Amino acid sequence: MSKTYKTKSGKVLTDADIEAMAAEEETVEYDVEALMSRRGRPRSQNSMSETVQLRLDKDLRAALQERAEHDHTTPSDIAREALRRYLAS
Repeated sequence: MSKTYKTKSGKVLTDADIEAMAAEEETVEYDVEALMSRRGRPRSQNSMSETVQLRLDKDLRAALQERAEHDHTTPSDIAREALRRYLAS
């Protein structure tokens, strides 16, 4: 039985997908320096930002994660925007 691989978005990769990626890796020359410079957590717009922990129930956490994936963003970005809107009202 072979192992199943999934992307971050949940797409199941087939053997053909993996073979295509392997073939691409063999033929493409990557700029290693450029790839290495993008490692780690992206910088926040405000370099003086602080981390705040928040407890969420399972349903709210799942809804937040689902929305973040749908909007191609992060749960933190959604929470920051929601707080900005709430505090501005």
